[in-house]
Amino acid sequence: MNSQSLFYIIIGIIIINFIVDKILDALNAKHFNDTLPEELHDVYDSAAYKKSQNYKATKYKFGLITSTFSFLLTLGFLWFDGFEFVDNIARSYSDNPIMIALIFFGIIMVGSDIITTPFSYYSTFVIEEKFGFNKTTKKTFVLDKIKGWLMTAIIGGGILALIIWFYQITGKHFWLYAWGLVAVFTLFMNMFYSKLIVPLFNKQSPLEDGSLRDKISAYAKTVGFKLDKIFVIDGSKRSTKANAYFSGFGSEKRVTLYDTLINDLDDEEIVAVLAHEVGHYKKKHIIFNLFASILLTGLTLFILSLFISEPILSQALGVENPSFHVGLIAFGLLYAPISEITGLIMNVFSRKFEYQADDYAKNTYKGEPLITSLKKLSKNSLSNLTPHPAYVFMHYSHPTLLERIRNLRS
Repeated sequence: MNSQSLFYIIIGIIIINFIVDKILDALNAKHFNDTLPEELHDVYDSAAYKKSQNYKATKYKFGLITSTFSFLLTLGFLWFDGFEFVDNIARSYSDNPIMIALIFFGIIMVGSDIITTPFSYYSTFVIEEKFGFNKTTKKTFVLDKIKGWLMTAIIGGGILALIIWFYQITGKHFWLYAWGLVAVFTLFMNMFYSKLIVPLFNKQSPLEDGSLRDKISAYAKTVGFKLDKIFVIDGSKRSTKANAYFSGFGSEKRVTLYDTLINDLDDEEIVAVLAHEVGHYKKKHIIFNLFASILLTGLTLFILSLFISEPILSQALGVENPSFHVGLIAFGLLYAPISEITGLIMNVFSRKFEYQADDYAKNTYKGEPLITSLKKLSKNSLSNLTPHPAYVFMHYSHPTLLERIRNLRS
């Protein structure tokens, strides 16, 4: 196979992926106005349901514009040898392969972010604002961007530099060292993400003493679960949408509740949501996801090691001077179908785990407050209650609200 054939394979993958995505989006959009099933009639009143339909339609149209723009931009960048242009700029600043790679990715990521920022701005300050979700100030929006860039530069740049260094030192065996590095980093982030990263973007404070904390503690004792670290995060700083999540292990395990969740739900419903999160922990879903992620990373790096030294990868993107960083881009584009398949498999597991966590909450606490909490959260985020089954299969990490309610009542 020559580099031109590989180029057309990459173009083909991008086009097929785009077409499949647009077909799924269109199928899903056709169901926006479906009649709600009996079990979901009490989620929306007629005015709220109309608002949710408008929100879904607006998001769908905007998504069509942004994804088409991104698709055409990617094709144009490939067709007009954009990667060679950026590579030449990077090489004009340094002869060191690590520095060239860092400059190369820095230009692409910052450039891409600048181009897509108007879309992000419109989504936040026009669409989310129109439907009453946005609480982000322009100052927070800009600061988030700057912090995101700095974190990507420090963490992403540091990991990339080490991986290229491993490649220079060990050749085709670099993937083992890179895998070890990524595994340690993944474990570290799972343990300390809430303590180290979240405070850069949000304020966290321990849940204050009172009836809610007492009820959570009482539930935790009934299932033999030590839960001292319960934090409230100022999610309302950016959006009215609510959430809760579990993080860490051992002495570092903690539950984080969005302040919007506490405002939207009553105490029983919050305990039911927490019982669901405890279910994930007790059923070892968090450990499964962590190690599955590490194993998939190892597989990806191993396959990368088989091809990265082939000049044809860089040449397929129009870069005659073969390099690790350009080969990495080409590999990423070629690997997309495999990544799609592994993503689908992980979604199947994830949906199964959600049922198990719901069952755990139902059996150790109560099912009904979890049902009412899910309904409230769906209403408050104007969720799509009638998604197309194919769209659910391809994109959903959680079962639909209807499926979860039927499972909780079975």
